[in-house]
Amino acid sequence: MSEPIRWAWADIDLDAIAHNVRVLRERVAPSELWAVVKADGYGHGAVDVARAAVGAGAEGLCVALVDEGIELRKAGIDDPILILSEQPPEAAARIVKYELTPTVYRRSFLDALAAEGPKELAVHLKIDTGMQRVGIHPRAAATMAAEIAQREPALLLAGIFTHLAVADGDDAASIKFTDTQLAEFRKVYEQLPAVPYVHAANSAAALARPDARLSFARAGIAVYGISPGHGVDHLCADLVPAMALRARVSFVKKVRSGSCISYGLRHRFSGDTTVATIPIGYADGVPRRLSAVGGEVLIGGRRRPIVGVVTMDQLMVDCGDDDVNVGDDVTLLGSQVGPEGHRDEIRAVEWAEALDTIGYEIVCGVSKRIPRVPRRNIEL
Repeated sequence: MSEPIRWAWADIDLDAIAHNVRVLRERVAPSELWAVVKADGYGHGAVDVARAAVGAGAEGLCVALVDEGIELRKAGIDDPILILSEQPPEAAARIVKYELTPTVYRRSFLDALAAEGPKELAVHLKIDTGMQRVGIHPRAAATMAAEIAQREPALLLAGIFTHLAVADGDDAASIKFTDTQLAEFRKVYEQLPAVPYVHAANSAAALARPDARLSFARAGIAVYGISPGHGVDHLCADLVPAMALRARVSFVKKVRSGSCISYGLRHRFSGDTTVATIPIGYADGVPRRLSAVGGEVLIGGRRRPIVGVVTMDQLMVDCGDDDVNVGDDVTLLGSQVGPEGHRDEIRAVEWAEALDTIGYEIVCGVSKRIPRVPRRNIEL
C-alpha cells in the first residue's frame, strides 16, 4: 500500500498481530486459537489481520456478520470462519455459497439454512448460560440438537459454545458468575452428542481461565494487543498494541494570553504560547470531549495537551515555547521517540480510562476516513 496522501493515518503493525497470536496460542495450548476479526478487525483491517493471524498459527476466524465473512472469502482466505450469532433468514443462501459456519439457536433459522440444500454445512449451537444476549436456554439445548440432527446430512452439528459475561473480572462476584456459567455449560455439552468443537473462552478467559479453553479460545481484543479488562491486566504484559494513530502538524500559530480557542471558546490561554493544528477530528474517531478529560498527543517525543473542543476534522494542541513546524510528526496513539532518545507512549486504554469506556471502543471508533497502512518489520 502506498503512503497516504492525507496527513492523518493509522499504522497497523502486522508483526504485532502475529506476535500476539503466537503468545496467545502458547498460553491456551493444547487448545486451538481462533482470531476474532469482526468490526473490520476491531478497526485494524480485517483482511490484513486475518492473514497475519492465520500465518501465525490461528486455526480459525470469527466474525459477526455474513458480509464480514464474505469479505474474507473474496480475499482468498479459505480457513474456517464462524459467524458468532444468527443472521437474517434471507442471508442463508450466501452463508451456504461462501461456506461460512453459522451459529444457530432458533428453528426458523435452521429451516432457512436447510432450504438452501447444503451438503454437510457445519453449524455451531450457542447456549445462553447467563449473558442473556442471544442463544438458546440450556434446558432447550437437547431439543435443538435433535432438530439439527433431523436435518442431516444438509446440516451437521459441529460445535457448541457459550459466551462469558465477566471473565475479565477478578473480584469474587465475577469469578463466581464465570464459575456458574462454565458449570452450566458443562452440564449441557456433556449431555449432548460429542461434537468436534466445544468453546467458551473469549480473550479474558483465554488468559485467565484454563477451564474455559476447551477446544479453542476465541481471542478478540487481545489479538490487537489491548487488555480485555483490569482484572487481567497482569496477564497482558507480553501483548503488543498493533495500532498507532498518527498525523502531521498542518498549521502553527502564536496566541496571546487571555485569548480563547475552538468552538464555544471553552479554553482560555493563561499565557502567550504556540498552538499547532492537527488535521484529525471526531469524524476520524478522536472523541470530541477528549480535551476536556486531559487528552494529549506526542510531538517531538513530548506530550502536548489538546486545547479547546475537538472539531470534526481538526484539533489543536498547546506546544508552549517549543519549536514546532508544519509537517512535524504527531502521535495520538502509539509510541514516539524524542530527539534525546526518550520514548513515550499513549495507549488506547489511556483514552478509554479518561473517557470512561473501554479500549475496544477506541480502536473500533477510528473511522474509515483514516487510511490503514499495514506495516511489517517494526521493532517490537
